Amino acid sequence: MNKIRILHAIPGRTRLLFHTDSHPKIIEACFRSVPGVYSAIYTAETRSILIHHEAAISPSQLIHTVKKRMAVSIEKEINHKKELAVSGAALLVDVLFPAKGLLGIKQLIRPGALMSIYASRHIIANGTKGFKEGKKPNADTLSTAAIFASLLKGNPRSALVILFMSTLSEMITEMTAKRTSRYVKDMMNLDVPYVWKVDRQGNERRVSIQDIGPGDEIMVFEGEKVCADGLVLNGSASIDESSITGEFYPKEIQHNQNVYAGTIVRSGNIRVKVEKIGEETAVSKIVQLIEDAQQKKAPIQSYADELSERLVPVSFLLAGFIFAATRSWDRVLNMLVIDYVCGMKLSTAAAISASIGKSARNGALIKGGEYVQKLSTIDTVILDKTGTLTQGKPVVKQIIPYNGYTEKEILMYVASAEEHSSHPIAEAMLNLAREWKLDLPDHDHEQMEQMVGHGVKARVGDKKVLVGNKKLLLKEGVDIRGLKFVHKLSKSGNAVMVALDGKVAGVIIIEDRIRNGMKRTINQLRRSGIDEVLMITGDNQQVAQDVYQELQLDAYYSEVLPHEKAKYVEELKKSGNRVMMVGDGINDAPALAFADVGVTMGGKRTDIAVEASDVVITSDNPLILSDAVQLSKKTMTKIQQNFTITIAVNSVAIMLGAFGVIAPIVGAAIHNAATIGVLLNSTTLLLKEERVQWQEPLTSSTTYLVDSA
Repeated sequence: MNKIRILHAIPGRTRLLFHTDSHPKIIEACFRSVPGVYSAIYTAETRSILIHHEAAISPSQLIHTVKKRMAVSIEKEINHKKELAVSGAALLVDVLFPAKGLLGIKQLIRPGALMSIYASRHIIANGTKGFKEGKKPNADTLSTAAIFASLLKGNPRSALVILFMSTLSEMITEMTAKRTSRYVKDMMNLDVPYVWKVDRQGNERRVSIQDIGPGDEIMVFEGEKVCADGLVLNGSASIDESSITGEFYPKEIQHNQNVYAGTIVRSGNIRVKVEKIGEETAVSKIVQLIEDAQQKKAPIQSYADELSERLVPVSFLLAGFIFAATRSWDRVLNMLVIDYVCGMKLSTAAAISASIGKSARNGALIKGGEYVQKLSTIDTVILDKTGTLTQGKPVVKQIIPYNGYTEKEILMYVASAEEHSSHPIAEAMLNLAREWKLDLPDHDHEQMEQMVGHGVKARVGDKKVLVGNKKLLLKEGVDIRGLKFVHKLSKSGNAVMVALDGKVAGVIIIEDRIRNGMKRTINQLRRSGIDEVLMITGDNQQVAQDVYQELQLDAYYSEVLPHEKAKYVEELKKSGNRVMMVGDGINDAPALAFADVGVTMGGKRTDIAVEASDVVITSDNPLILSDAVQLSKKTMTKIQQNFTITIAVNSVAIMLGAFGVIAPIVGAAIHNAATIGVLLNSTTLLLKEERVQWQEPLTSSTTYLVDSA
């Protein structure tokens, strides 16, 4: 008996003391299944569970409901083993005490028959309930009829074969579901009962994870698991983020970078300011997203369910026709023990669930079975540029000096002038100056002027410095006549002009580098059957064209406003294309929502883009995108294989049974063997496949230098 006691309760939040030997995940699942419960987190060390729920739900209601559900869950957990044991015992009893002259209803009082009915009680109850409540027979109704028909005929062995193999099918289905959910639960398993909390004096003390909250500071040492989402205050570490991103290559984390609950510190020590704990963490939201996704059926699942429901009455009609034509109970029984329902429904659900679970493990969160099916039909991919095709972080590609200056001289003056700027381009130039370890000359704070839309005007050392576009130089009277390279580079939109004391000193070329692995991803998408790969961006035509040519895309659209992105998606869909839109920012949200499948990708993705999308890629690795498409196609291929196998094998068995070629016990074995076979075929989606792991570049940027113009 489970003992539950209220430890603490306020409207919407309850903590219970829960003494039970059940698995923590079963406990959490029981609470989360209660309508109105948002989250439930069980801590084994304290034997307590924290529940967030609707304010209208009282703690006593929670306890009452969960006690019932726990009893059902525990019973279900051991039912299959009991059924297999009882059916084996019933078979032995039937051999020891065979029928001797019993006819009709009297056959049901035989020891073997009674044990068979007891072992089949759940199938009989569900089959009867479905017929009574829905006024429609279901697969268990058919099995119930077959069980009683075989018992009345004096052949309980046929009933036991039905029971044994049906139970085995369910066990394989549940095994697939458990293995799928294990990927998700492994992400959620923080297994951090205690943490090192840092007090105001800087002292570290070991406390329970329940005693920390947002704003607290904690230390995470080498080999430990991070227990909360937070910001690194000091220290550096190599972090394994595979639980969040699916990437097994460690990520280097330093000051002012984010860390997430569930990740592991492989080397180094970090001090972290806690921002989110419990169900607010990124990993908790990911888990909730996947659990919700597994409840959403794909159209092909609904099709399998509807087709199965229509075929059950056909089996009864066929049985009636066979009896009228032959008066053979053996042939009638064959019509009842063979059906298409189990193979179609169970294998389809198992394949979709396995696909969602494996995708989550690889770093792609698919929000429902519907999108697994849609991904498999995509023929057109639209990719946003900044932050999707590119890294979304400008770097210095090239420095072109002029009038006798050197690259380092130009960069020293520019970095000093831009030292207090937060602009991404300024940050790129400052990063390069740090990389080169340049000593920056002093600048006059009073003579610095930020000119919005143009650049910076400053006094650095003894020189007047201008850093910006061609308009700034012209406005300040810099003579650029005859400098063809300045005019040419200024059109590209990614060139920063530098003037010292009224004369052009050089040009700094900035680029937003193509994301590592993107070229390979596009090639894999094409091999997966994607006909067109397009780019859409708000950048100018020249920048867009450079990316288009480098990645060899099919087409591109430049200088596109956010609302216009959605129009391009709509136009492609109207032309009959099945469109996948991939983006990361607020400006991509409308297009993501309009696409057949919207995908957000990368660590810089925004919350609104995630909400608008159907697939969330939690890593910066673009190869996960092509992997998700390939897995969806493989999933649909498996489902089609399962349909073909189920229909072919069972049709042959029905024909053989109708002509009396096979006995009912053989028909039952063939039918259930086919069901087990297609289920095993679905579980192969969970098998590990060797994949080359993507790695971060060894350096943060690559710089190309040209000595002179």
